Amino acid sequence: MKDTMPLYKSIVEDIKSKIHNGELKEGDSIPTQIELARLYDTSEITSRRALSELAGEGLVVRIRGKGTFIQLRDALPDQEKDEQVKLKQILLVHPSAPPHLFNHPFYSNFITGIHAVCEENGIEFQLFDIADNVELEVNDSVGAIVLPGVEQENGVTIARLKAWKEAGLRMVLAHFYFPQLQIPYVIVDNLTGGYLATEHLISLGHKRIGIIVTGRSLFDINQEFMLRLQGYKLALSQHGIPFDESLVTVMEALEELEEMGYNGAMQLLALAQPPTAIFATSDYKAFGAMRAGKERGLSIPADLSIVGYDDVVQSRYSSPALTTVHQNTERMGRRAVELLLRPWSEREIEEHFVKEEIVPKLLVRKSTAAVNVRA
Repeated sequence: MKDTMPLYKSIVEDIKSKIHNGELKEGDSIPTQIELARLYDTSEITSRRALSELAGEGLVVRIRGKGTFIQLRDALPDQEKDEQVKLKQILLVHPSAPPHLFNHPFYSNFITGIHAVCEENGIEFQLFDIADNVELEVNDSVGAIVLPGVEQENGVTIARLKAWKEAGLRMVLAHFYFPQLQIPYVIVDNLTGGYLATEHLISLGHKRIGIIVTGRSLFDINQEFMLRLQGYKLALSQHGIPFDESLVTVMEALEELEEMGYNGAMQLLALAQPPTAIFATSDYKAFGAMRAGKERGLSIPADLSIVGYDDVVQSRYSSPALTTVHQNTERMGRRAVELLLRPWSEREIEEHFVKEEIVPKLLVRKSTAAVNVRA
């Protein structure tokens, strides 16, 4: 019978096997993303996903500027328990935001993950709105998971992060990150997410694929959407499809809205050569794109395939059910707390800068179809 296991899974299982039989031990380095791609005769996006999967399972640690190393501490929680940092309270520090924003599954699942690990370890967990609490108390019993936002006077600015670091605040960044600050962080691998969404459409025969991103302009896009756009470009490049700037629409807003997707899709569908598929980069924009397509008399997915991003509850019940990318932010929340509880030395923070990437997953539903289905 033909082996149907995805290649990235084969790489993961191979490395796990080498750990199990003793070929790879705690602290051993493993091949780089480029080297793994060569060894397994595959693309870098596949080797990147394999490394992200291993990191997500706590089997490897990726150290900026040094490489990827075997780490078995997460697989041995009882052994590590006595070594954990003793925190009494963990704060989720965030910029001022409307209360309903935390109902979005990205944030609600993220908070669920944080709360679960805090509860397991007897740690108090609280939200901390930086706009209400300008001064954050720094002491050895408090840790912070920080959600940096757009630079603003009362927001989580780079200047404020630097000040907290200098004051000795034990913190981990989440969702957004600033490598130059050398602060540990946990993110969803948005580049891989953008790649998976676009590669799925390409596999269905689509070549004119529109993309709707959130930002002020093509040169001013926030981090998560820029990475999804990079994943989109990478998928096109690997399949020999030229990047066409006219297929990119940038919509500005403080939060994701259906209207953004509607307006963006209308712009794309008005082109002389409109796209046969749209990657909307969020589910809410995808719902708007669906409405735009239907108003133009297009059947989804027969005439227009659409992919979202986030896996909000409505995506399962839209008409048609939306193909989307699930981010697993509950895992991101859990890993953020686990990273806070891991013992650090000053040297490790400065020289062994840890980056955790949570691997997203493509969920194929009913809003995408082969391009040759079109009437």
